Amino acid sequence: MLMNLPNKLTMFRVILIPVFIVVLMTGIIPAPASRYIAVVIFCVASFTDYLDGHIARKYNLVTNFGKFMDPLADKLLVSAALICMIELGLLPAWIVIIIISREFIITGFRLIAAEGGLVIAASWWGKIKTVTQMAMIIIVLLGIGGIIGNILIVLATIFTIISGVDYIVKNINVLKN
Repeated sequence: MLMNLPNKLTMFRVILIPVFIVVLMTGIIPAPASRYIAVVIFCVASFTDYLDGHIARKYNLVTNFGKFMDPLADKLLVSAALICMIELGLLPAWIVIIIISREFIITGFRLIAAEGGLVIAASWWGKIKTVTQMAMIIIVLLGIGGIIGNILIVLATIFTIISGVDYIVKNINVLKN
């Protein structure tokens, strides 16, 4: 299968996930440099999320592969970062459980909808949630958290819950079949 540029960018994001984890968690690069390099990798990977979607829509390069892999790549990237942050003592596990649980629930909704031929589009709440989560990960990993980091952790958690409830309320009919 030939892959277009947006799909290549999505796969590049997936490839960056283990690189991010190795740099951040293994000690092959001494701290604090490992965190700074990991944040750069995370930022590059996060930017490909914006870029692949923009290119796919602008040039009509949307594919079924992209519809499947793009959100999966985002969930893998954010989940990997959050789980690493638990190990580093930067986030409590209960927050990560809320965030990852929401992703499983919404993915389940999307799978059920897809079986019925429906596509559940990303909402503005979901986009705000994603941006807030990514900003929180960057700020907290950089160690400049403090009050700003704590506010971003709270906001990411709140937007995660709100966006999850929004998806469920708007798409509850998916479960009625």
